[in-house]
Amino acid sequence: MSRQPLANAQGRIAIVDGLRTPFARIATHFRHHSAIDLGALAVAEILKRNQLQANQVDQLVFGMTVMIPEAPFIAREIALALGLDRLDAYSVTRACATSFQTAANAAESILAGNAEVVIAGGTDSTSSVRLPMSPKFSAIMRDVNFARSVGDRMKLLAKLRPGDLLPMQPSITEFSVGETMGQSTEKMVKKWGITRTEQDDLAHASHSNAARAWAEGRLERQVMRVPLPAGELKDDNLVRKNSERRSYDTLKPVFDTEHGSVTAGNSSPLTDGAAALLLMSEARAKAEGREILGYIRSYAFAAKTPKDDLLMGPVLATPVALDRAGVTLADLALIDMHEAFAGQLACNLKGLASKDYARSMLGRNSAVGEVDRTKLNVNGGSIAFGHPFGATGARVIGQALHELKRRGGGLALTTACAAGGIGAAMVLESE
Repeated sequence: MSRQPLANAQGRIAIVDGLRTPFARIATHFRHHSAIDLGALAVAEILKRNQLQANQVDQLVFGMTVMIPEAPFIAREIALALGLDRLDAYSVTRACATSFQTAANAAESILAGNAEVVIAGGTDSTSSVRLPMSPKFSAIMRDVNFARSVGDRMKLLAKLRPGDLLPMQPSITEFSVGETMGQSTEKMVKKWGITRTEQDDLAHASHSNAARAWAEGRLERQVMRVPLPAGELKDDNLVRKNSERRSYDTLKPVFDTEHGSVTAGNSSPLTDGAAALLLMSEARAKAEGREILGYIRSYAFAAKTPKDDLLMGPVLATPVALDRAGVTLADLALIDMHEAFAGQLACNLKGLASKDYARSMLGRNSAVGEVDRTKLNVNGGSIAFGHPFGATGARVIGQALHELKRRGGGLALTTACAAGGIGAAMVLESE
């Protein structure tokens, strides 16, 4: 289905800046930072770098995936933490595609004429995840709270056994199918015939490309420095600066220990971090003399049943985004795909190239196309940088635009898979 370009009387949707905190492995440098703290760091930095006053920003759209029970309204909490009391803010969650959605929402506000300057992004702190208690313990403590007498409370507490008091291990499980993402990936790689070698090759490439990007200074502008008690954190602490391909072969499978191929080395690690994008109408950005990173040319979200091929959503969203942009894979200078797992990425690449999958799942007579590996995740991906769920979309979008700008312009496709069988795709352009 064709659509008009993403533009209104004020021009296209401009992304003026994109930045993020360094990403840190769970329980390391950001162990004492909440998702609010991390989000506030990113938003404060994007305001500072672009010399924006609070009254110049119309809206803040921010999201997270690992909810803070006492403060789920993350966008407003970030605004208040920064003293931006009058800033309109709202929160969005779409699992690992959250900040793809916040960027899309920001674009829609600008297109509708309801805003000219919007900050969008996402944040997550896996270090702050609370240990869940057993359902029995939680239910009894709830009833104790409403019991009318001490005797009633004692009767309820007497039902508890020692095992009921032990905290449960947190797990990122797909509710509808009762599987972790890793277990679903194991099913996918077996179905699609993805080898352990192919997965480890992709993981090694992710770390190698990320290490080279850091060494060559490509990420300096887009990753802010964060002061910490022990010293300043200026880069990601997960990237293997001297990744050796043979080291991946020694790691044992995690999710299917007997017949599996998904390991800690070819999976994205649990991570803390935040990322933000500054979006403006093209007219506003140019009137203020701002250098524009690029523009959102199109985007699409798609969904499928989580039962099979849970993380194949990008294959469904990509052709829609490409059609809306009026381009094909061959027109792209860069392709930046979120790497939840190397196996997930490999399956998506096969799905895009499969005529049978296009026919059965997309109702198309031809495959979306082969992805040129020389254009894929050229500065590293989520396996190397980590994956703070809510922040990854903004990281991917910002990283792709910074690289396009560095190369002198062009088109890029960015994608992400997400829980629930969701897929996101966004086509970006830079001049």
